Amino acid sequence: MSYRILILLLFSICLNAQETSSSLTRQKIEVMELKKELNNFYNEKEQEYQERKKELESILSQIEKEKNEIKKLHDNNLEILKDIRLEVESKTAKIYNGMKAKNAADIFNQMISEGKIDDVFDIILKLKENNVTQIMKFLSVTNASILTQKLENFNLENNKKDR
Repeated sequence: MSYRILILLLFSICLNAQETSSSLTRQKIEVMELKKELNNFYNEKEQEYQERKKELESILSQIEKEKNEIKKLHDNNLEILKDIRLEVESKTAKIYNGMKAKNAADIFNQMISEGKIDDVFDIILKLKENNVTQIMKFLSVTNASILTQKLENFNLENNKKDR
């Protein structure tokens, strides 16, 4: 009887082993199919990524080109503006150099009272030294003092740069 039980037990173990083996085979096939699907999904996403990357690189390249064009245009405009300012400053200096000192001083006093001290200072820098001396005689004491201080500071700053 124990022999029969042993045989029965071995037989059931063999049947169970075959069932487990076929179950494992099915699971292995399912895993392989899932892996294949995931690889396909990954490849599609990788391809989409590469396409988007090319688009972005193209856009960045276009932006860089336009940025360089804008910079060139900006630099050209600055150069033109600089030329215009130099022309205006030289004409302004010619006008004030040819003007009587009292008239120039009256204009400068008015400009300073309107808060345009920096404009007056820029003009003074372009004038001949002799004319500046004559104009300073006719400026109000306050305005002459302010301009003198600005000239001293300007000279100090230029001396520091030269060193």
